[in-house]
Amino acid sequence: RAKGGREAAAARPPAPPLPAAAAMAPRRAAACLLPLLVAAAASAGLGGYFGTKSRYEEVNPHLAEDPLSLGPVAAGARLPAACAPLQLRALLRHGTRYPTAGQIRRLAELHGRLRRRPAAAAAACPAAAALAAWQMWYEESLDGRLAPQGRRDMEHLARRLAARFPALFAARRRLALASSSKHRCLQSGAAFRRGLGPSLSLGGDESEIEVNDALMRFFDHCDKFIALVEENDTAMHQVNAFKEGPEMRKVLEKVASALCLPVEELNADLVQVAFLTCSYELAIKNVTSPWCSLFSEEDAKVLEYLNDLKQYWKRGYGYDINSRSSCILFQDIFQQLDKAVEESKSSKPISSPLIVQVGHAETLQPLLALMGFFKDDEPLRANNYIRQAHRKFRTGQIVPYAANLVFVLYHCDQVKISKEEYQVQMLLNEKLMLFHHSNETISTYADFKDYYKDILQNCHFKEVCELPKVNITAIDEL
Repeated sequence: RAKGGREAAAARPPAPPLPAAAAMAPRRAAACLLPLLVAAAASAGLGGYFGTKSRYEEVNPHLAEDPLSLGPVAAGARLPAACAPLQLRALLRHGTRYPTAGQIRRLAELHGRLRRRPAAAAAACPAAAALAAWQMWYEESLDGRLAPQGRRDMEHLARRLAARFPALFAARRRLALASSSKHRCLQSGAAFRRGLGPSLSLGGDESEIEVNDALMRFFDHCDKFIALVEENDTAMHQVNAFKEGPEMRKVLEKVASALCLPVEELNADLVQVAFLTCSYELAIKNVTSPWCSLFSEEDAKVLEYLNDLKQYWKRGYGYDINSRSSCILFQDIFQQLDKAVEESKSSKPISSPLIVQVGHAETLQPLLALMGFFKDDEPLRANNYIRQAHRKFRTGQIVPYAANLVFVLYHCDQVKISKEEYQVQMLLNEKLMLFHHSNETISTYADFKDYYKDILQNCHFKEVCELPKVNITAIDEL
């Protein structure tokens, strides 16, 4: 197999310089409010480290200025003139969402603790006093629901994709729209549809979106994943070890000191909740929360690694079953591409020119791992934080809110050999990816399919996800 670690052509710059305040300022420039510009500058220092809670603008900074901009055209992005798109398959993560009920409860616990401090302590502890005065506006009923910014994420993404592929999104082309059963995904699908306007032959109501958890939440249907990873505490031993390790201990002590709390009263989960509150306020409200003041850029890197460690061991390369459980989705992608090729060869209209499916970070991350993207030479572990400073596996760069993985199939005329007639491109977050087998941003469909033939031929979801009959330890099986 070709080297598994080669990644997107532009989807993952080396551990990125954080976006400058200037990249984020134009959105607020009209208001000419200095405090907001200062807030933008402060947020910019941490915004690149929020992992799966990152704004989409962190991977495409030009969108902060113009949410409909297609950005700089990458070198080699243009197709041969004689190629026309036949089918587009887009897998989307839902847009910006509110925290889950569990995160809101933990935040309320930490906030309550700060509010109960005696008033006399305020002068000695300004950070704690500022946070005690902060209004706790999150309610448990918000529980992971789509935020207004999430609707905008999806509407704008739809408009940009339509601008990139106008022939496929032309009037009266059929759009097959599916979603996970989660409310935030259904609402994201409806917002995506609204962004396209009235021309496509599909209504804009959530009721007209097909719920397909078998493909969008394959992990819920995989008994082996559930038993050996999801519900097995020992599977996350690297994550738990990092929580107790020296890097996290340093962050814990620093936050405890800033809040004038005994370090024993804090733990990694509460510190992470404070950090994520900073991320939610930026993503949902576009403001810098006072919670951000607790963290330096170095702290943010440590907390990002904690988030990435969890994703690595639960959804990425940590255990084979994480990615193998996604093969049912991978197989379906190729079945639809095959069908479009056959229809084209028979001069029939393409029955599904546009397939858009809305899922989760947990839908996309395992699929990208199955395909071998963002794989580091060394696994992410609790004890190699420093060595992983320039890792490829950075979830904020791979699956931020509104992340999207797009497969585009083309029919090409004037080709030298017949297999060049059908070609394919992949885009992650609207940036062309390099194919492993060629290191190019375009491949013949035949070569693409051949590279992954073992995965495609050996994907029997029932067998892959079946729990072993004999009684063996979870770690042995993993």
